[in-house]
Amino acid sequence: MKGAHVVYSEKLSISEAQKLVLLSQWLPAKYQKGKAHDATLSAIEHLGYVQIDTISVVQRAHHHTLWNRNRRYLPEHIDQLTQQRAIFEYWAHAAAYLPMRDYRFSLFRKQAFKEGRLRHWYNHDRALMEQVLERIREEGPLMAKDFSGASNNSKGWGSKPTKQALECLFMQGDLMVSERRNFHKVYDLTERVIPIDTDVSVPSEQEYARFLVTQYLRANGLGRVSEMTYLLKGLKTAVCGVIDDMLEEQTLVTIEVEGHHYVACLGAIDQLKRPISRTKAVILSPFDNCLIQRQRLKMLFNFDYLLECYVPKEKRQFGYFCLPILWAGELVARADCKVNKATATLEVLHLALEPKLVEKAAFMEAIEQELQQFARFNACDTFKIIRVTP
Repeated sequence: MKGAHVVYSEKLSISEAQKLVLLSQWLPAKYQKGKAHDATLSAIEHLGYVQIDTISVVQRAHHHTLWNRNRRYLPEHIDQLTQQRAIFEYWAHAAAYLPMRDYRFSLFRKQAFKEGRLRHWYNHDRALMEQVLERIREEGPLMAKDFSGASNNSKGWGSKPTKQALECLFMQGDLMVSERRNFHKVYDLTERVIPIDTDVSVPSEQEYARFLVTQYLRANGLGRVSEMTYLLKGLKTAVCGVIDDMLEEQTLVTIEVEGHHYVACLGAIDQLKRPISRTKAVILSPFDNCLIQRQRLKMLFNFDYLLECYVPKEKRQFGYFCLPILWAGELVARADCKVNKATATLEVLHLALEPKLVEKAAFMEAIEQELQQFARFNACDTFKIIRVTP
């Protein structure tokens, strides 16, 4: 940001910044009127995306993240919304469900892949891609397993050439995921998936950059250029330009938090007038939108978080799948959880409390109430805390 156009600036304390982030993230969840299914769509539209993940020691990340914004959430909502073409799968910073309302803005990235300005992690076998596309055009929706061809196990997941072709066609926008069957993708032609009235005009770089800025700030309260362009290549200059324009328009304001500079939408800090629950504990998914940028998390919440399922067992400090816990407006603990299907028990293998947690008795009462709800969400009859530290 050039700074020449800054006409309004605000200083926030760290606790005020945390509150703004949590209110913008809809944490803890508040009851929404209307159908539960509609509340789920509202959450996806507000957040902009919800990350999909395959780990299932507890409910998968996309279900968990949405349950934390809508306590009436049911896992079948995702399939329903996909079938209704209200959401679709594509790439945010990772594989995600996105609102169909924002479909047009996925085209900027898709076109970049198609034109070779972005490189896919798979090589493009264009002859095979055309064969795969033609078969789906003629036969209708197909899964990777519907195509013959040997896998090369040395290359790991998705190494079958036709699977690679499917994913390349998906990333460049020729194919979409029309549904999932037992969590496996079903691919179909894009024109047969999107609603007929969908805007398919490709946004300019400036339009796309403005979309990234406004979407990020709506869902996160305040942000910096590096956060708005997280894992997106080649967009920093365009986003900086848009922020300068929006500061000049006075649709953005600058925010200072303990010497660190952010921007926010005009009127965003008015949210601080709203109350936020400081008695309810919330168990978060490691892939929750609020947590995914670890440097931001450390700066704003003083919470140093590493998902240890990717760490060798002997080097883990907290456990395989530790879930951060929000309470009293801060991240104060983490719980290594696992569903024991044989006993229908949610096992908390390790509940680790942060040094900053002072009111331990009040926290333990709150976390036990939350664990009761989380157990039910995971189709368990009860929960069991096995180990607490310190």
